[in-house]
Amino acid sequence: MSSARRTGYAAAGVDIEAGDRAVELMKAAVKRTDRPESLGGLGGFAGLFRLDLAKYPQPVLASSTDGVGTKLAIAQALDRHDTIGIDLVAMVVDDLVVVGAEPLVLTDYIATGKVVPEKIAAIVGGIAEGCVQAGCALVGGETAEHPGVMAADDYDICGTGVGVVNADAVLGPERVQPGDVLIALGSSGLHSNGYSLVRHALFTQAGLSLDATPDVLGGRTLGDELLEPTRIYALDCLALAAHSAARTFAHITGGGLAGNLARVVPDGLHAVIDRATWSPQPVFDLVRAAGELSRADLELAFNLGVGMVAVLPRARVSDALDLLAARGVPAWPLGDIRRNGAQGSETVVLHADYAGAAAEWR
Repeated sequence: MSSARRTGYAAAGVDIEAGDRAVELMKAAVKRTDRPESLGGLGGFAGLFRLDLAKYPQPVLASSTDGVGTKLAIAQALDRHDTIGIDLVAMVVDDLVVVGAEPLVLTDYIATGKVVPEKIAAIVGGIAEGCVQAGCALVGGETAEHPGVMAADDYDICGTGVGVVNADAVLGPERVQPGDVLIALGSSGLHSNGYSLVRHALFTQAGLSLDATPDVLGGRTLGDELLEPTRIYALDCLALAAHSAARTFAHITGGGLAGNLARVVPDGLHAVIDRATWSPQPVFDLVRAAGELSRADLELAFNLGVGMVAVLPRARVSDALDLLAARGVPAWPLGDIRRNGAQGSETVVLHADYAGAAAEWR
């Protein structure tokens, strides 16, 4: 047998040394996410976190798990991997805060055809940045090499987060009242939903490339636009819950405004959204035109410029808008909650045309 022949795991395509090097490269980024309650460090079999029972005497744990879908295909095509982790954290923690839970910890899972330490470190660096933005600790994760199952350059990621809220502070539909106001928190763009439709419309149907610079994007490349990180609202929503008496939130992901708001509107009430209060970012109309899509198609798949909706008492609207402005979050009154009646059985009613875009969207 030749001494140069690979044996064992290496012969099967798994590089343990590369995995170890990836861990070393990510340690500094992960360390940035530590909280005072964090115990231990990177490399243990399980992440440990001490729950502050003085702050949460009646703790209810909340958990969420998610990925980023086919937005990964854009990162892989551009070989840019330092922001996709921010998207991952956003998708997880912004589901937790809908019920008023403070995100505490997050763990990640990365599966790839071949471990390239620098690439893994870039992905985890993005996850760590997202955790810093959300105020949660990255307490562990797993990187799995899957040769023969995934192509060498392919990878997929997912994350699981755990948060906590006091039992008497859990937010939800049961708190929503007629007369409450909907406040929109602006999105940073497409976020991480609808990318299969985006890719089909822009690349398959319209034949565009990632380095294209459509006029509507103001000279920005299509690749840059599609990789724009998802805005993380976790700390903003917690601030609204604490200082503006928010009743609940709706995280606007797949299903759009109507589909996600319907999840927090109780029986006997409906939400009315005024499209005339905002204009969706140009990328949405670019996708519409490229794919010859209807407004209904877009409203089902995309956030259309609204990444989160807060439901709060009318008397607290001014306070909420001031708070969000101070935090640098674009926000505006979007609509309100009404009793059912002549409006019919729809849970969420969208009326009017988008501001400044009536001709394009009809």
